[in-house]
Amino acid sequence: MIEILGWFLIFNGLCFIFFGCLGLVRMPDIYCRLQTATKCVTFGAGSILFGTFLISGFSSIGLKSILCLIFLFLNSPTASHALAYGAFFSGVKPVEKTEIEEDFLKDA
Repeated sequence: MIEILGWFLIFNGLCFIFFGCLGLVRMPDIYCRLQTATKCVTFGAGSILFGTFLISGFSSIGLKSILCLIFLFLNSPTASHALAYGAFFSGVKPVEKTEIEEDFLKDA
């Protein structure tokens, strides 16, 4: 039963990555693409890594996949935020339909 759940999570992760790649092609600017890429990597690769852990158990492969999962959940959103922050303050303009909060601009 655990192995079936592991394979389901791996398939689910592959679907997240596939649809995330489609989203990267369809999104209009860097901010939307960063958001799509971050969700794609975090949920897709995270699901694959956790499925690998469930299949392999507490072996060396399973423990390495859990360590990679923790590293991924900590660093992927942080890197995406840093890239978006840097792009915004270097002058990359968002799409015209984007609403920007005025409080954000006052604090910067």
